[in-house]
Amino acid sequence: MWRWLSTFALTAAGAMLASAASAQTAAAWDKWQHQVGIVDLGTRSDGSLAAMVAGRLFTVAPPTGAATPFAPGFSADPNAEPYFIVAPDLSAADNRCAWHAGDLYVLDLTSPLGIARVETSGAVSHLATLTGVDTLGGIALDTTGHFDHTLLVTGTHNGNQTTVFAVGCDGSTSVLTDAAPLVEGGLAVAPESFGQFAGDLIAPDENSGQIWAIDPAGAASLVIISGLPSGGDTGVESEAFVPSGFITSSGFAYLADRGTPDNPFPGSDSILRLSAMSLASAGVHDGDLLVATEGNGTTIAVRCQDTCTVVQAAQGPPGGHIEGHITFTQ
Repeated sequence: MWRWLSTFALTAAGAMLASAASAQTAAAWDKWQHQVGIVDLGTRSDGSLAAMVAGRLFTVAPPTGAATPFAPGFSADPNAEPYFIVAPDLSAADNRCAWHAGDLYVLDLTSPLGIARVETSGAVSHLATLTGVDTLGGIALDTTGHFDHTLLVTGTHNGNQTTVFAVGCDGSTSVLTDAAPLVEGGLAVAPESFGQFAGDLIAPDENSGQIWAIDPAGAASLVIISGLPSGGDTGVESEAFVPSGFITSSGFAYLADRGTPDNPFPGSDSILRLSAMSLASAGVHDGDLLVATEGNGTTIAVRCQDTCTVVQAAQGPPGGHIEGHITFTQ
C-alpha cells in the first residue's frame, strides 16, 4: 500500500526546491583516488573505508588513500553492483542477536540471491537467501529500532515493483511488502530528526526522480520529487544521512564514480570526496539526507519536519556515473 502526500504538499516541495537551489552556492565533488571498477563505499569502525572494486573488497585509508586488499575469500561479478553496508555495534539489537561493528553485509547477486557476510577478520559466510525477486538493488541497516534493527533489502519483480525484505542478524527473513514503488540504489534509514519520516527506509527511484519512504508496515509515502534529471542511469541513486557532528568537523563525504564505457555518463573510476566545510557553506545541516544522481552526481540535501525542503548541495564531475552509498569520515 502506498501513502500519498497531498497535491499541495508536492507543489510546495517543488517550489521550495527551486528557491533553495537558487539561494545556495553548490560545492563540488573532487576526484580523490583512482579505483578501476569502484561501485560502493562504507566507513569502517577504525575510520578507514571499505570499497567494492570490480567484485573485490579493499580497505582505503584516509588521508593517503592507500588501498589494501581485504577478504580474499570474497568475490563477485566485476560487472555487477553488489552494494553493501558496514555494521555499527548493535549488540543490544531487538532481534536477540548482535550486529558486530565493522562486519560487512553484501548483496549476493549470484543464484540463489541473498546476503553475504564478511567479518572484520575477512571470513566470508552466507547470511540469508532471498526469493521471489528477479534481482536485488539496495541494502540498509536499521539503527533506529523502528524495524527491530534488521537489514532492509530491496529487490524488484515484474519489472516495476519492489519487495522489501527484513533480514535478522541470525539470517531470519520476512517480507515487509511486495508492492512498493520501483526503487534502487544506496538506501538509508531516516534518523529520529527527519520529521514525519523518522525511522522509515528512504529509497530513490532514478527513473522518476522521486524519493520514497517505506515504513515498518510496508506502506510507502512520497517524500519529495527531486526536481533533478531522471531516467535510467541518470536520476537519483545514492543516499546517506549526514551524521551528527559532521558539518562542524574536518571530515569528508565519499562517493563512488564508476567507469561505465559506452554510456552517456562514462564515469571516471574514482572515489569522489567532498569536505564537511564545503557542505556547510552550501547550507547543509547534520541530519539532512544527501542524495546524488547517477548521471553527473548532482547532489541535493533534503530536510524534513512538517514539510520537506531541498538545498542544492554539490555538483559532481561532468560525465560521472555514481553508484552505491554516500559515506562519511570525521
